[in-house]
Amino acid sequence: MIDQPVSCGEPSRTTRYALTMTLAAALLGWMFDGFEMGLFPLVARPALMELMGPEASKTIGTWFSVIIAMFLVGAACGGLFFGWLGDRIGRVRALVWSVATYAIFSGLCGFATAPWHLAVLRFIASLGMGGEWALGVALVMEVWPSSSRPMLAGLIGVASNAGFLLIALMGLGLTKVIGSIDSFFTTIGMPVEWKNALLSNSAWRLLLFLGATPAILTFFIRLFVPESPRWKQATAHSPANRISDIFKGGLAKSTIQGSILGAIILLGTWGSTQWLPAWADKLSGQIPTAKSWAQIWSATGAIVGAFLAAYLAKWTSRRWAYFILCILAAGSCAYLFRTPFEYGGWFLFWVFIVGGVTASFFGWLPLYLPELFPTRIRATAQGFAYNIGRVLAAAGTLGAGRLLNYFNEDYARMCAVVSLVYCLGIVFIWFCPETKGRPLPE
Repeated sequence: MIDQPVSCGEPSRTTRYALTMTLAAALLGWMFDGFEMGLFPLVARPALMELMGPEASKTIGTWFSVIIAMFLVGAACGGLFFGWLGDRIGRVRALVWSVATYAIFSGLCGFATAPWHLAVLRFIASLGMGGEWALGVALVMEVWPSSSRPMLAGLIGVASNAGFLLIALMGLGLTKVIGSIDSFFTTIGMPVEWKNALLSNSAWRLLLFLGATPAILTFFIRLFVPESPRWKQATAHSPANRISDIFKGGLAKSTIQGSILGAIILLGTWGSTQWLPAWADKLSGQIPTAKSWAQIWSATGAIVGAFLAAYLAKWTSRRWAYFILCILAAGSCAYLFRTPFEYGGWFLFWVFIVGGVTASFFGWLPLYLPELFPTRIRATAQGFAYNIGRVLAAAGTLGAGRLLNYFNEDYARMCAVVSLVYCLGIVFIWFCPETKGRPLPE
């Protein structure tokens, strides 16, 4: 099958429909991925302070890191399982199940009464989120023509960070209208204990309940999104794939290389940048809007960075782009985390810069990983490569939590240490293949 949706002339109406629906479904899925990822950094501190009581400050770093680690491990397992499922039963059918999983269990987090409840529910929710990324990337990269891949990779990064921005705006808006919501709940006769539970401590439970909204997307996907023709052709006369296939036929090296590249990126993000809202909350003296503003500026920078990174890889090469991004990430993190800051405009400006540079890799990965693996096992392989990095990042995040406790909740010192991981990427990328200009492997 050629690397174009049609062989010649203008795209047919059917082809345009397929292009539009697959991209819309994937973009919405990625946006809600970012929405889910942004939920916990925004609500973590008030939620844990409520659930753990007066002694929370002594071990909040440990629980914060445990819950993030569980989320990362779950996403890794989900990426592997749902990627394999997508190669077995189709991208679209597996996508429905993955979105439903992360939506429903994110919403259930609002019922948590202990930190371990959050850890377990976030783990299950992340199974679906990890799978959605791999399936969505495989679907759009297989349906759209090769000339569109840089644009698509940029949009993937933009969509995820737009969701991250959306939840931050919702958190900020909630602080401004919480009085009106209180009055509304009173008007409809909601019991006082229910109302207080929903709206106390920055309304963290209400925000988590909103995490169930992506479930609506599953109906759209099931009804309107067509299956990948490439997948149909690749699997029509092939034996059912097995997870072990990603380590056979010369693919083991690519799988390991992709996994390490993803691990560097994810550890840098989850071990440092994801702590920015909590740091802003502490730095500001717990100003109610501080964590939301930090997340807004970080997400806005991420939207810009992710889109530009894909085009940087187009204008230079895949390897040079990763190399440049690692240098920028290491440098900007060193300045933000090693310079004394007070909460204010200059601090938020550097949150924007660091958020943009560290998230730019999420516009590079969707371009590079699909170019390493053949269609028959693409979802499985890139799901593994991207998400196994989350397991390594989970271990690093646990270490970050211990560092946070050791540094007496000094987020800057902890993040300064963890962000040194980008220095590894500066070297390792030169041991990976250059894929620019190659068609997707069949």
